[in-house]
Amino acid sequence: MRWNKYTINTRTDAEELVCAMLSELGITSVEIDNLIPVPDADRQGGVFEELQPDLPEDDGSSRISFYLEEDEADASEILEKVRQALDDMSTYAQIGEGTITTEISDEADWRDNWKAYFSSFSIGNIFIKPTWEDMPEDKSDMTLVEIDPGVSFGTGKHESTQLVIRQLQKYLQEGNQVLDVGCGSGILSIVALKLGAQHVVGTDIDEDCIASSYDNFAVNHLDKSLGDFYVGNLIDDEALQDKVGKEKYDVVVANILADIIIPMAPALAASMKPGAKLITSGIIDFKEQEVADALIAAGLQVVESNAQGEWRNITACK
Repeated sequence: MRWNKYTINTRTDAEELVCAMLSELGITSVEIDNLIPVPDADRQGGVFEELQPDLPEDDGSSRISFYLEEDEADASEILEKVRQALDDMSTYAQIGEGTITTEISDEADWRDNWKAYFSSFSIGNIFIKPTWEDMPEDKSDMTLVEIDPGVSFGTGKHESTQLVIRQLQKYLQEGNQVLDVGCGSGILSIVALKLGAQHVVGTDIDEDCIASSYDNFAVNHLDKSLGDFYVGNLIDDEALQDKVGKEKYDVVVANILADIIIPMAPALAASMKPGAKLITSGIIDFKEQEVADALIAAGLQVVESNAQGEWRNITACK
């Protein structure tokens, strides 16, 4: 299968806006390429220890890429919507060039090349590794999570995902019911079950994420009955809201963009039991207060916020 790769030439400070726009158009799997250096604290002995290329000085530019099948019927319509959205965005935000370049690639190229950059790592007592690596003997006493994201987002290495995992380790209790909004590869659902959750429900707007989540359940020897995964947008999809239910969950996680969390806050709050915790992440630093205000407006109380790099987690209680 052949794919068209479309690359938006923009700025690092516009990345979240552009990604939010793409997400609204149903494009949830993207590549972001910029020259922002990894902080020394994260490079030494951390996630990025093995990935320290010599990069030129950061010039503020960013390239955000997404893929559409070469013969996809509505590809031209989607691309036109992206162009129009970029034009609209340029009237109220600095997005840099805002141009789009195109190249053709084989499926194997983009499905597999990223594997060179995904290696095992640990967060607390959880050891996360790709399915193609062996479990190190010196990690045998840790809780193992194996992941093969496939075409879905979520290896666990991103700062926003790590922030959520740390909060799950802190707040999740044995027997909890968990909702995972924007489940991606299912990694947070799997971590929740490994930490003692009784059952998880996951949602995502990308159908591939549903299959990927169930596949990763199998990899981790978790029965499918432990999780239910649904396609849809919790913001305005009433059928999905009915499937998810009201006041059902002890812990809700939403590792998605700030511009999606904000309008989704009422639906997230409605799904929570009294006293339940909402763990949000995927929030760029300058959006933190907006998200906190939205959660408070939805009737929640902010318990704490945490930072890793430029990303923020906000945990709230009902």
